[in-house]
Amino acid sequence: MTKMACVLEPPLRMSVLSEVTASSRHYVDRLFDPDPQKVLQGVVDMKNAVIGNNKQKANLIVLGAVPRLLYLLQQETSSTELKTECAVVLGSLSMGTENNVKSLLDCHIIPALLQGLLSADIRFIEACLRCLRTIFTSPVTPVELLYTDATVIPHLMLLLSRSLYSQEYICQIFAHCCKAPDHQTILFNHGVVQNIAHLLTSMSYKVRMQALKCFSVLAFDNPQVSMTLVNVLVDGELLPQIFVKMLQRDKPIEMQLTAAKCLTYMCRAGSIRTDDTCIVLKTLPCLVRMCNKERLLEERVEGAETLAYLIEPDVELQRIASITDHLISMLADYFKYPSSVSAITDIKRHRGTGQTFTGPEEAEPRGTGDESQCTAASITLPLSQMTSYTQHCSLLTAEEKLDHDLKHAHELRQAAFKLYASLGANDEDIRKKIIEAEHMMDRIVNGLSESSVKVRLAAVRCLHSLSRSVQQLRTSFQDHAVWKPLMKVLQNAPDDILVVASSTLCNLLLEFSPSKEPILESGAVELLCSLTLSENPALRVNGIWALMNMAFQADQKIKSDILRGLSTEQLFRLLSDSDVNVLMKTLGLLRNLLSTRPHIDQIMSTHGKQIMQAVTFILEGEHNIEVKEQTLCILANIADGTTAKDLIMTNDDILQKIKYYVGHSNLKLQLAAMFCIANLTWNEEEGSQERQDKLREIGIVEILHKLSQSTDPNLCDKAKTALQQYFA
Repeated sequence: MTKMACVLEPPLRMSVLSEVTASSRHYVDRLFDPDPQKVLQGVVDMKNAVIGNNKQKANLIVLGAVPRLLYLLQQETSSTELKTECAVVLGSLSMGTENNVKSLLDCHIIPALLQGLLSADIRFIEACLRCLRTIFTSPVTPVELLYTDATVIPHLMLLLSRSLYSQEYICQIFAHCCKAPDHQTILFNHGVVQNIAHLLTSMSYKVRMQALKCFSVLAFDNPQVSMTLVNVLVDGELLPQIFVKMLQRDKPIEMQLTAAKCLTYMCRAGSIRTDDTCIVLKTLPCLVRMCNKERLLEERVEGAETLAYLIEPDVELQRIASITDHLISMLADYFKYPSSVSAITDIKRHRGTGQTFTGPEEAEPRGTGDESQCTAASITLPLSQMTSYTQHCSLLTAEEKLDHDLKHAHELRQAAFKLYASLGANDEDIRKKIIEAEHMMDRIVNGLSESSVKVRLAAVRCLHSLSRSVQQLRTSFQDHAVWKPLMKVLQNAPDDILVVASSTLCNLLLEFSPSKEPILESGAVELLCSLTLSENPALRVNGIWALMNMAFQADQKIKSDILRGLSTEQLFRLLSDSDVNVLMKTLGLLRNLLSTRPHIDQIMSTHGKQIMQAVTFILEGEHNIEVKEQTLCILANIADGTTAKDLIMTNDDILQKIKYYVGHSNLKLQLAAMFCIANLTWNEEEGSQERQDKLREIGIVEILHKLSQSTDPNLCDKAKTALQQYFA
């Protein structure tokens, strides 16, 4: 007994495993019978045993059924019927858990099934395709496995003509395995457009749907495919016309949504104009319909996200969408589903005690409750979908039905925030309507602290879109102190959220924003300086951009804090950044720091040598006109200082560069250099005579005479004003 006690736990585990698998072992044993007919019957019995039984599937996998089934499937001596039944059982096993699929992949099932496609027997081919479809649509399967062998895609194209099932399964495989631009290119180059276009008019609804889904993933963000699709003819009709027919209200919702995606992606890729009637009068209204509260939660999510993508770059589409079917107020319903664990627990607890519960109030920082909240269980479905939904829900417990609806809460919020962001991207009136929607600012503030990263990102994007409004920065943003949760988001977030959040902060730091002062007091300088150290160029740009806005018309203390927090080394590292946007914003920061004479003189007295070196370096480098113009404007600011201008006058190299650029062929550079000369020659300032004489010596006056005859009135006036300083 003592000896057994030392090894008690392992034998117990083995005993449990034995009990679990003992009833399944005879199925596997029969696969090794020498009689082929008994093997076949064993496979058929196994097929019947595993249908809808995940426990049985797991047992058979543990007992080693998969390697034996794959062996039988690949044996030349196996009958076609046996091979087909093996493929059917493998397909059933793959419909179990993700762990089942991993086990099948570990046994190299995909190469075996692909080999099976070379058979002449259509039933065996269909069984292999069905199993491949199930495996490739699993999230654990690497889609690259479809593209490993270059002969697979062409062979699948050939099989499209064999049967309706082959068409359905192959299109489904293509749709799920087309995840990246290189996948689109491979499929396109193998003629997928021509091979599946005619399937859109198939007698089989499933074939039509899978072909449609295939086109949607092919067209996404792909101008080459989209430009081809727009000219494809099917039975005398252009493909876009076929897609439009599929948008009709009498078509299944799945078809309407997918057709709308195809047209949306083609429009965004540039093959269909944004003012085309198929977009304005068909696609956009269809997607707005999908946002209606009568639609299923999944459909509302997909409709809102697709609509957001469609209208994102086009202000006219944004205006049309904003006045279609009360869309802005319709989206308020997307927030009426509890998204926190505690809220869900409360609902379940109240349901269990028979109490009436109308849903939790959202956290209202300003104390204004949301009386229109309701539970996700109160969803109303259209009559056409009620039967199927009721049948589905009748199989679930009350809690499972609640969970089914509640799981979409985050997706609904994310979709609504995305669509609000697109709607408010350009038009001030639309932004005003959005912010005036039911507790909108409170919803955004709550969204910034939600547990879902995707919801937080969408909420920040929405806030960024609305922050482009001068009026809202001065009113709603200040009333709700949105800078507080925004600063919290910036403390610890993934890069994709940081990029959008820091862009929003740039707007909140504009000179007319009331949020600027409290943001400064909250330690924003240190945070923004840390962003400039990021390896992500977008974060470096936003960090320096926000500092640039912060420095605009700022007092000496703020400017000193920026220079101290950034450090001279980092500032000049940014001035040599390979990203031109970083360089431009750094020059903009330097220009804002070097404004007002006392500040210019103070900064140049401590950093003058390094700044002059940086200016020289940039003016001598291979930079674009905008970079050099900004650099010359910095020189003009330095020339406006009282003592700082001496750093220019004692630097012959810089003086020669000013002379070069004032005579440059580019007007922008000439004008920027002219500002330098004007500030240096202004005769009301001490030492002006000496500066004028030195500029005369290097030939500036001669150039000014020539420019006073310029055909550009602005340049001409500036040259004449500078010359007047010599004769005043």
